[in-house]
Amino acid sequence: MSPDRPVGDLFRRFRERLSAEQEDGGAAERENGSRATAAGPGVGRTDAGSHDAGLAPHPPRDAAPRRRRKGGRGGGEQLNVPPAEFTSYYGRPILKPPVWRWDIAAYLFTGGLAAGSSLLAAGGQLTGRPALRRAGRVTALAAVGASTYFLVNDLGRPSRFHHMLRVAKVTSPMSVGTWILSVFGPAAGVAAIAEAAPLLPERGVLGLGRRLLPPAGHAAGLVAAVTAPALATYTGVLLADTAVPSWHEAYPELPAIFAGSALASGAGVGLVAAPRAQAGPARRLAVAGAAMELWGSHRVENRLGLLSEPYTQGTPGKLLRAGRALTAAGVVGALLGRRSRVLSALSGGALIAASVCTRFGIFHGGVASARDPRYTVVPQRERADRRAAEQD
Repeated sequence: MSPDRPVGDLFRRFRERLSAEQEDGGAAERENGSRATAAGPGVGRTDAGSHDAGLAPHPPRDAAPRRRRKGGRGGGEQLNVPPAEFTSYYGRPILKPPVWRWDIAAYLFTGGLAAGSSLLAAGGQLTGRPALRRAGRVTALAAVGASTYFLVNDLGRPSRFHHMLRVAKVTSPMSVGTWILSVFGPAAGVAAIAEAAPLLPERGVLGLGRRLLPPAGHAAGLVAAVTAPALATYTGVLLADTAVPSWHEAYPELPAIFAGSALASGAGVGLVAAPRAQAGPARRLAVAGAAMELWGSHRVENRLGLLSEPYTQGTPGKLLRAGRALTAAGVVGALLGRRSRVLSALSGGALIAASVCTRFGIFHGGVASARDPRYTVVPQRERADRRAAEQD
C-alpha cells in the first residue's frame, strides 16, 4: 500500500501509537512487577509467579479449600461430588430400537402355533386319533397362512419374500427361517387339504383325488412335523442374534421359551377341538410345553441381572406374569379335566392365550431394553471390568 495515501497514514499512526503503549506498559511492569508478582487487590497472581517474587499466593490456590461447617456461615467449596445421573447425548438411545411392529410379535405367536399344531396332528395321526389329527392339520394351515401374511406385511411387498429365497445363508437366522417356512407351509397345506378327501365323490377325477389325498396327507403331515421344531425355535434364535440387549443376553433361554410356548399352544388346540377320549396326547404335550415355557420365563426374569428389568416392568412384565398364570391354570385344567369337556376346552383356551402373552411380552421387553441406553452401556462396562480384573 502506498504511504502517500490517507489509508497508509492512518495505519502508520496506529502502529506508532501501539508501539508507544507497549513501551509504557513495559516500564510500569519493571517498576511495579508483573501481573503475576504484583501486590494489591485486583491482580491475578499465579502460584509460580508469587513463589519467584517471594510473596504468598493470592488467592491461596495451593491450599485445600475450607470445608463449610454444618449450620455455620462462610464460604468454601463443596468437596463431595453430587451423584451422577446416567444419560446419553441429547437423551437419545444408543441403539436404534427395532422397527418391527405388532405384526412381528403376532408372527412369533402364529409360527409357534403352527408348529405345535402340526406336532399335535402327527401325534393324532400315529396313534389313530382322527379328531386330534384333523384339528392339528387345519389349525397348522391357518396359522402358517397368518404367519406368511404378517411377515409379508412387515416386509412391505410380497416380492421381498420371494427375493429372500434367492439365497440360502446358513449363518443368517432370517434366511434359514424363510426356507423353513417355505418347506413347512406347502407340507401343512397338503396335509390339511387331505382332510377333505372324504367329501369328494368316489368316481371320476375327483374320485382319484379321494384315493390319493390320504397317503399324500400322511406323508406331508410327517414332513410338517419334522420341520415344526425348527419353525418353533428359529424365531428365538433370530431375536437373540440382534444387538438388542435383553434379547441378545437371553440367547440360551429364548429358543426354549418359544419351543415350550409352541407345544403349549398346540396342546391347547387339541384340548379345545378334540373329544376327551382323544385328547390324551394333547394333555401330555401341555405338561411338557408348560414346563419348558415356565422354566425359560423364570430364567430371563432372574438370570440376566440388569437386563432382566425390561421383562419385569411395565407392559412386558404384565404380559409375562399373565402368561405364567394362564399357563399354570391351563395345565391344571388339562390334568383335572379328563372327564369334563368344558374344563378341557377352557384349559386349552388358557394355554393359547398364555402363548400370546408370552410372545408379546418377550417382544416388548426387548424393544424396551433397546430404548434405554443404560441397558446397553452398563453391561458393557461390567464386562470390561471383569476382563480387566481377570488380566490383573
